[in-house]
Amino acid sequence: MGKSLYKYISDAWKKSKLEEIIKKRLIEWRKEPVVKRIEKPTRLDRARALGYRAKQGFVVARVKVRRGGRKRRLYGRGGRKPSKAGLVKFTPKKSLRWIAEEKAQRKFKNLEVLNSYPVGEDGKYKYFEVILVDPNHPNIKADPKINWICEKQHRKRVFRGLTSAGKKARGLI
Repeated sequence: MGKSLYKYISDAWKKSKLEEIIKKRLIEWRKEPVVKRIEKPTRLDRARALGYRAKQGFVVARVKVRRGGRKRRLYGRGGRKPSKAGLVKFTPKKSLRWIAEEKAQRKFKNLEVLNSYPVGEDGKYKYFEVILVDPNHPNIKADPKINWICEKQHRKRVFRGLTSAGKKARGLI
């Protein structure tokens, strides 16, 4: 039995045969805005495994997130040493993937986050593609596989940690 197209795509990503192509893409992606809607997924195998379908109502957005620890804002030291202010070495309890999903949700308020996956990283940013679904689209409402997302209890699920990235960060998976 032969391999499917998606297996060939996943093998190419695993063995990093696409390294030169990805490097060129990362240079372009750095200049783009933080959240950008794209026409089709970069990693089709991963997107389809996570629920993406090439039909109306599905949207894919590429999100870049700063790598490394976070810095806290300094409001007023009041004569204290900067090293004691607790500004650096502050890491969030969320994964960068979950942060990327939240950024996409804030940009596209009328859509719901279905899932996400990494597509690349450089020295400064990590890039994720977030799959979003329009719960008000007739094609989504008519599809029995995805119309669960149209129900009221699934609104803004990313902010409540109900996506796979959120569940993993909360220790549920």
